[in-house]
Amino acid sequence: MSAKWKRTLVAWALLAPLMLVILFPFAVMIITALKPQEEVLSPTWWPSRLAWENFVDMWAATEFGSALWNSIYVSVLAAVAALVVSVPAAYAMSRYTFAAKGVFRQFLLVSQMLSPIVLVIGLFRLVASLGLLNDVNALVLVYGAFNIAFTVWMLQSYFATIPRELEEAAWMEGAGRFRTLIVVFLPLALPAIAVTAIFAFINAWNEFVIALTLLRGQESHTLPIRIFSLVAGRYTVEWHHVMAATFVATVPVAIVFAWLQRFLVRGLSIGAVK
Repeated sequence: MSAKWKRTLVAWALLAPLMLVILFPFAVMIITALKPQEEVLSPTWWPSRLAWENFVDMWAATEFGSALWNSIYVSVLAAVAALVVSVPAAYAMSRYTFAAKGVFRQFLLVSQMLSPIVLVIGLFRLVASLGLLNDVNALVLVYGAFNIAFTVWMLQSYFATIPRELEEAAWMEGAGRFRTLIVVFLPLALPAIAVTAIFAFINAWNEFVIALTLLRGQESHTLPIRIFSLVAGRYTVEWHHVMAATFVATVPVAIVFAWLQRFLVRGLSIGAVK
């Protein structure tokens, strides 16, 4: 056996326990979602049959479609709003020198230590004064604002690694600063933007406390609230429906990651060329 195969076997042997720990909750979720109702609490691992009707029943009983659309709408717009503000801000921090630049960086870092729960009462009063209670657009604004500090901190660190000489070469060819930013700088920054977009999307997708505080009607509920309603305040919990809803809630995140993964691979090749 060659040395390469030995290293491969050792690497897989070391990674296998970690993979089992990570994948075990997902396996339990999927298997429980596919169990018939009478077998959900049974000690058997594999169901006697695959109950695909659990997904159909869950969708109809919980009005899952509206919650899924609300979460997609809020998460996508919040991530886009955060990036629209963060890309120019991060570019300015990485390319310009201005007074109190270090203080602003520290402010961004310290602001990440504040939990949204601390500000939830103030956010409720602010949103109520604007007449946006029970409106998913309020979540877009709040999530986008909360993500800005994180996205600026992520992006400015990567932007600083892009050589200035590339922009200067474009300026010498007659390109303006804005055209250089769009044509030269942003294509090189796509890997960082993709990674930041994934984190911003996931942060908005999983948030629960602010959504529970600001949204009152079922028609405006997001997925975390709708899944929580399947468990809270019930005498009996239909775990097959809960797990089916949880599984469906993980699918959009997986799709976003798979779609943006190509930018991550492109970023690795760009880094190798540089």
